[in-house]
Order: sequence, then C-alpha cells, then structure tokens
Amino acid sequence: MIVFKTISSFLKDENYRNLLYTSMVILLIGTLTYHFVEGWSFLDALYFSVVTLTTIGYGDFAPKTDFGKLFTIVYILLGIGIILGFINTVYSHYNNMNNSRKSDHKKE
Repeated sequence: MIVFKTISSFLKDENYRNLLYTSMVILLIGTLTYHFVEGWSFLDALYFSVVTLTTIGYGDFAPKTDFGKLFTIVYILLGIGIILGFINTVYSHYNNMNNSRKSDHKKE
C-alpha cells in the first residue's frame, strides 16, 4: 500500500514529473535510434537502452555500426546522470514517505 501512495505523491509533484518525463524521453531517443540504426526490435532497443544507462551492461547486445557506437558514447555521457538521478530521486522519495509514515505511527 505504501508503494502506491509513494507513486501517487511522486507524480503529483511537478519537479518529479518533469524528471520522469525527461527520463522517458532519453529512453525513447535511445530506443528509436537503436531500432533504426542497428535494426533491433523495439523491445531489444529499449532493453539495451535501459541496461546501458543503468550501468548494468550485460554485454548480450552491442552496436555494430560506427554511428551506433558514436551514438552510444554520447548517449551514455548525457543519459546516465539523468537516469541515475531519477532512480535516486524515486528511492529518496520512497524513504521520506516511509520515514514519515513511521513517525506518524509513533505519535499515535
């Protein structure tokens, strides 16, 4: 239940929403670029974008074209901070909501 309250309150805040939209745009740009440049399916392109920007990097996909490789360099440099910032913000927001809920229970 706390997860749904956290998500709801997160989406109500305009700054958080803008960070979410920015993260989605970054992933969309990567997905479309890899789909059209590398010829991957949309799912494979999205998967590679997420795995790359979250620094997991399984190595099961890799760009083969020169443009794809150059795009990946720029994509990582620009996108990693945005995606990791988004993940950190969601985590911090969840912790704040959880700590707030715990302190409310202690007052009762």
